Amino acid sequence: MNPVSNPYMPGAGQPPPVLAGRDALRERVQIALARLRSGRSAKSLVMVGLWGVGKTVLLEQMRSDAACAGATILWIDNPAHGSLPALLAPQLREVLLRLSRVPAARAGALSALSSVAILTQALAGPLKKRVMDLDFDSEAAGLAGPGPMDGGPATLLERTGWVARQAQCVVVLLIDEFQCLAPTQLASLIVVMHRCAQARLPILLVGAGLPQLRNRVGQAKAYAERLFDYPEIRPLSDVEAALAIAQTAAQEGVAFEAAAVDWMVEKTAGYPFFLQAWASQTWNLATASPISLADVKRAWAPTLAALDDGFFRGIFDRLTPAEQRYVRAMAERGPGCHRSGEIATGLGRRVQTVAPLRKGLISKGLIWSPGHGEAEFTAPFFAEFLQRITLGAGGGVGVTDT
Repeated sequence: MNPVSNPYMPGAGQPPPVLAGRDALRERVQIALARLRSGRSAKSLVMVGLWGVGKTVLLEQMRSDAACAGATILWIDNPAHGSLPALLAPQLREVLLRLSRVPAARAGALSALSSVAILTQALAGPLKKRVMDLDFDSEAAGLAGPGPMDGGPATLLERTGWVARQAQCVVVLLIDEFQCLAPTQLASLIVVMHRCAQARLPILLVGAGLPQLRNRVGQAKAYAERLFDYPEIRPLSDVEAALAIAQTAAQEGVAFEAAAVDWMVEKTAGYPFFLQAWASQTWNLATASPISLADVKRAWAPTLAALDDGFFRGIFDRLTPAEQRYVRAMAERGPGCHRSGEIATGLGRRVQTVAPLRKGLISKGLIWSPGHGEAEFTAPFFAEFLQRITLGAGGGVGVTDT
């Protein structure tokens, strides 16, 4: 196959030609937008799922869908790369400038823009070094203006909702890697979204993050459990995964043998990122259509090497030596969920002494806790990767135990 026309997209967040199995969630957001546009209430969504399941791709598609429906977009792809105030302020300014062109919303937009200007100055001056701790309280931040709604971005978000109502439009705030929000900022955002929901303001929040996100949101504010819906993004079904492979190739006039598709679906468990990575390697190695089972099997070794050296290795190298020992102890017990006591026993230590390691790994997003005292990897097939590099087999990169 010609690598120039390779249609598969294994990069993080890159939209595949065929987005299979996500139509119901996309329609759910469209219905919410339509309800808000008509003055009705709609629940915001916080989607959760493991790495490689396609959360970012789906969020990007929802962003495109919302823009096509005429919604105004606010987008944050990773709040770990900056504080919420710094990330939102310039976007809110652009939105309010656009809304100020609507006669019915002009006065409200100009008033809110004055608060954005005050905030922007503060971010460059007195709040520059403590912006990560900004809790959006106007008086505490020294940003109070002439009205009760002046203040940081969360407060301005609410004001933007009132302006959007006057302009008869809907604002959508999309946040990827939602679990990276600082606790005070997460709590403040929840408070403001609660007020927006109570006032039926046309603002919809759509977030995506790892499985521990739901607990984090609930811990920030108890009522957040009822404020948002939490759809779980799961791997594709066998039929959906097969469609993602075969229909994508068919758009380029290429076919897959049914046995080849079935093999890929089974081995990847329907995780879209791994499907795309394997299909991409297979395309580059195959010489003719239909692509055969032999082609797929031949592409497995380079696919595994690329995943080990890129995706998995990048995760592993961010860990401290002690954290690496902890995840290896997990991997020795195989994939799935494990009790903290079992992991500690494997390390020859007491549970209490390794608890900080577990907490740090949860904070870094590598593991999550399905239940009390439990731990499971957030990256599918990570346990298998650790087993490969420990044994020096399967195309993985060997490492020295630390």
